[in-house]
Amino acid sequence: MKSVKTFIFLFLLAFTLTGAGAGAHKFYVAIFQLDYVPKKQVIQMTSRVFIDDLDNAFEKKYGKKFYIATSREAADLKQHLSKYFSENIHVKINGTHVPLKYLGKETEDDVLVCYFTIAAKEKVKSIEMKNTTLLDTYPEQQNMVHTSVNGNKKSILLTNEKTSGRLDY
Repeated sequence: MKSVKTFIFLFLLAFTLTGAGAGAHKFYVAIFQLDYVPKKQVIQMTSRVFIDDLDNAFEKKYGKKFYIATSREAADLKQHLSKYFSENIHVKINGTHVPLKYLGKETEDDVLVCYFTIAAKEKVKSIEMKNTTLLDTYPEQQNMVHTSVNGNKKSILLTNEKTSGRLDY
């Protein structure tokens, strides 16, 4: 009888813990990696954003479904990706605004990886970034920015409360 009570207790405990996780809030985060390549005079930027989050943001912003990374993907997705990231990411190198150049994308599981270059004609001494990616759709969104410049690795966390930051090298 004691083993039956133990089994029921453990079953109810497992059920309760599993049920508690069902209502848990999703964590909204995107990762941006910026690597300075002096020989090419560019910063190579990679973004990693959850596909479903970006798809929802695009539907809200552009009023249509894009079906990102599916067989039904919208034909004009490339133009919208370029436009969206250019509107939401603003970069200054050594105090001068430099535009993003969208190169392409690929998928890794449920993440969309996009590739960009940012011109860096002179040695990078500072990077300022304003990043509002997904903040209109998800106010709790966090955009983590990692950089590698002149052998120095630095990071900043950008949120709705702090949409921009500066890193000095």
